[in-house]
Amino acid sequence: MLQQEELKRYNRHLLLPEIGYAGQERLKAAKVLVIGAGGLGCPVLQYLAAAGVGTLGIVDDDVVEMSNLQRQLLFSTADVGRKKAEVAAEKIKALNPFVAVAVYPVRLHADNATDICQPYDFVIDGSDNFPTRYLVNDTCVALNKPLVFGSVFKFDGQVAVFNYQNGPTYRCLYPTPPAPDESPNCNDIGVLGVLPGLIGLYMANEAIKLICGLGTPLSGKLLVLDALDNRTSIFTVRRSAAADLPVPPPVATESCQAPKPAVAQVSLMELTDWLEQEEDQPYLVDVREPHEYEAYNLGGINIPFGELPGHWAQLAPDKTIVFCCATGQRSHLAATLLREAGFTGEVYNLRGGVLGA
Repeated sequence: MLQQEELKRYNRHLLLPEIGYAGQERLKAAKVLVIGAGGLGCPVLQYLAAAGVGTLGIVDDDVVEMSNLQRQLLFSTADVGRKKAEVAAEKIKALNPFVAVAVYPVRLHADNATDICQPYDFVIDGSDNFPTRYLVNDTCVALNKPLVFGSVFKFDGQVAVFNYQNGPTYRCLYPTPPAPDESPNCNDIGVLGVLPGLIGLYMANEAIKLICGLGTPLSGKLLVLDALDNRTSIFTVRRSAAADLPVPPPVATESCQAPKPAVAQVSLMELTDWLEQEEDQPYLVDVREPHEYEAYNLGGINIPFGELPGHWAQLAPDKTIVFCCATGQRSHLAATLLREAGFTGEVYNLRGGVLGA
């Protein structure tokens, strides 16, 4: 039940028929975990606290730096050197004493992700690196929790809702992490100071919609904002067949490499020699997209990664299967998924891919 002071505080929400008293009570009962108290996490936390979300969890092991102040407006010069999660909790409590705050000043990894995420209704990912994004996604899928995602790069931002009512997951949009040299961050490239605020507000808006059952969430859609041209585009994201396979436990990733469970590896030279044998040749499956396969391939058959589950039956267990792709990322996950689907034959991944990376 809302207290008298809360009725005054949330008056403008209570006046909205779409929210009203019942919606405000849902906000008060909600438990939301925010990964990252940086450029995206700051506006998300501020607006969810102001909206009356009853419990907010903050995961961030970083400290406030002077370079953060250009875009992370929860912090001030006096906060430099202090733990972001702890400072953010203080500011939130000062903003709205009716909000309970749980602080996790630690790095999210495979050993703690499930325990941290479990108590919350859903998760908001404002992290700034690919290993954490994939870990958060995989944890939410395993726990069947919706995920509000946002990212920024220079002058562009993205927002989406994943794993909501059997909708697409982050891996449906980005099946495998990029190589480390293909994933620059704002430390190297820079970011427009107001952009995380804009994207963070979109993320907070999606969270409030999920809690109150308002409007149409960005599930199955990717909103892309171009801050320079004031252009907003929305793209359709379809749930891939791979998303319906059994979910492996979250895997710790310290770099932007795909999770690596025990899958046998073969080098490009070894595979080339193997394919030249007259007998016992492996069954080579290239999981790249058709245009990639047509540009250059080692032979075998082409089954795009997203279509693999519909072709499991043709991969007979009496054959030795070798999966390949451009760099070994998608093919490694394909081999892992085949194992998860119950395949008992020999399975290999082409280490480094057809490009020999």
